[in-house]
Amino acid sequence: MEKHDHPTPESIMQIGTGFWASKILLTAVNFELFTKLAEKKSMSAAEIKSMLNLKSSDRNVYDFLDALLAFGFLTREGILETARYSNSGNTDFFLDKKKPSYIGGILEMMNHRLYGFWANLEEGLRTGLPQNEAKNGENLFAAIYQDQDKLKGFINAMSGVQMGNFMAFAQSFDFSKHKTLTDVGGSSGLLSLMVAKHQAHMNCVSFDLPPVAPIAQGTVNHFQLSDRVKIVSGDFFLDPLPAADIIIMGNILHDWDEENKLMLMKKAYDALPAGGAFVAIEGIIDNERKKNVFGLMMSLNMLIETGKGFDYTFDDFNKWSKATGFKSTSLLPLAGPSSAAIAYK
Repeated sequence: MEKHDHPTPESIMQIGTGFWASKILLTAVNFELFTKLAEKKSMSAAEIKSMLNLKSSDRNVYDFLDALLAFGFLTREGILETARYSNSGNTDFFLDKKKPSYIGGILEMMNHRLYGFWANLEEGLRTGLPQNEAKNGENLFAAIYQDQDKLKGFINAMSGVQMGNFMAFAQSFDFSKHKTLTDVGGSSGLLSLMVAKHQAHMNCVSFDLPPVAPIAQGTVNHFQLSDRVKIVSGDFFLDPLPAADIIIMGNILHDWDEENKLMLMKKAYDALPAGGAFVAIEGIIDNERKKNVFGLMMSLNMLIETGKGFDYTFDDFNKWSKATGFKSTSLLPLAGPSSAAIAYK
């Protein structure tokens, strides 16, 4: 007999309840559960309940911890009353706040800001307007850059989302013909630091608005690389970019509409020597627009955050590079769904 594939609602339910799974992880990050587990190595549910001061029933706590186990974030010996929970390998590496590899900053921001804003995606699509602080008449970047705590959270979030990409780029891009690099919108200076750490001949500048400088300088001091990584303050809309052999923008172009993307690429072109490279590190969407789900979702996140910004394909990047005067382009896959789109002058 011929076998027929029966329709199954599994994937529909998995995506439809996706916010349940998301909130379980975000809550654990917010509780700093994984950081505390990294310290203690293993804990019982009762110890976790008491440490986090949870007033819900034991059964609720078991459900929460066992869901994290089922997702692969925790490991467990025993069950229910006899269970002892520990971090899984990935969790221990990426979600322990005390490790330099911590990427939880982006998850903290998703919990505190984006989770609520994304509830208004329908309104965003209907109106084309941002659904974040801008709804109260605040400009996203003005709101963040004026408040030192918000700014620190935002910078940690940007570092978290890009850490794997910056490490991959610092090790896989060919730096042999170059000596200097400017990271535009450099935030905490992390990209410059990764490049300086892995490429001993490179001198880097991390360029961002003045309120970022003390936070970035702190990161540079922490890595003890202040001889080869300099923090320079300026506004990439108003000021010329610091000249260098390589100009990088990580998660910058997608904040803006096409006109501003072209303007920023032209500024990069002007700051480069012949043979220099402009690099955009983002969740570059596949040209067929059907595989890189993260890139597509990040593009919708730009609707929520900026209204006009969007992520793009390598074909889009090629078109803009040509229009700006660049000679050739290439695409370098990085960590997960992100790539470096490179244009050579």
